Amino acid sequence: MTKSLTGKVALVAGATRGAGRQIAVQLGAAGATVYATGRSSRAGRSELDRPETIEETAELVTAAGGTGIAVRVDHLVPDEVKALVERIDAEQGRLDVLVNDVWGADRLIAWEKPVWEQPLDAGFRTLRLAVDTHVITSHFALPLLIRRPGGLVVEIGDGTKAYNDDNYRLSVFYDLAKTSVNRLAFTWAHELKPYGGTAVALSPGWLRSEAMLEHFGVTEENWRDGAVKDPHFLISETPAFVGRAVAALAADEDRNRWSGQSVSAGDLAKVYGFTDVDGSQPDAYRYIIEVVDAGRPADVTGYR
Repeated sequence: MTKSLTGKVALVAGATRGAGRQIAVQLGAAGATVYATGRSSRAGRSELDRPETIEETAELVTAAGGTGIAVRVDHLVPDEVKALVERIDAEQGRLDVLVNDVWGADRLIAWEKPVWEQPLDAGFRTLRLAVDTHVITSHFALPLLIRRPGGLVVEIGDGTKAYNDDNYRLSVFYDLAKTSVNRLAFTWAHELKPYGGTAVALSPGWLRSEAMLEHFGVTEENWRDGAVKDPHFLISETPAFVGRAVAALAADEDRNRWSGQSVSAGDLAKVYGFTDVDGSQPDAYRYIIEVVDAGRPADVTGYR
């Protein structure tokens, strides 16, 4: 990758693992200085109790060719987010890219249960983690981002607006969370327009995150064996794919053409020409609509 983002500063909120980690790494590979934040640190784990840490992410960013800076932040705590942005301002004097990727609510979702069977505490905690964190972070970070024209905000969700508008997302709280993230990008686009800023909602496809690989009992080296459990798993993509999508957006001088839109990593791959680590371009949402939702047998031919 060319160092197209040398001199640029990015904040990836929710960079501990999964999409956030590789978004940070791919921005680093393009030369950016990346602040990687989250609650899971070598100093202590979040309630998810997983082994990945923000320090590991920062080290991967630096190894990829950028400058990685890990900052432990709970994005539900306004004072912590305010202090983070003040630190970025003091150290860098600018912010060019903000990626809102905070999530961490998978364990809270009661899948395919009606609202009257849903635990309210867990549901409202989901919305706090998925939506409030993004709003709090934007509240403090956007004043720094708009100092220079051309700033980029990327809201990471699950499902494009077109897909989510037509499909029940298996839980009222998950549905609300992922619909809200797409709408936030539309809102930020409106608010950033007078300052020359861009906001985009971006969805990965079927993400082979650390947790997903564990769920399928595979590693990245033998991930195709997961097709034994679900043959549609063959359309899945690494987190690097959505990371490269963000890096491509950030490097595009004409990125404002995407402002307010909701797109997938597969959509952007067709335009920018980047690939997943295996050289393919998985088009997950077209596959989901045309194959999975249509009840057709698994066959990724022509979709990656």
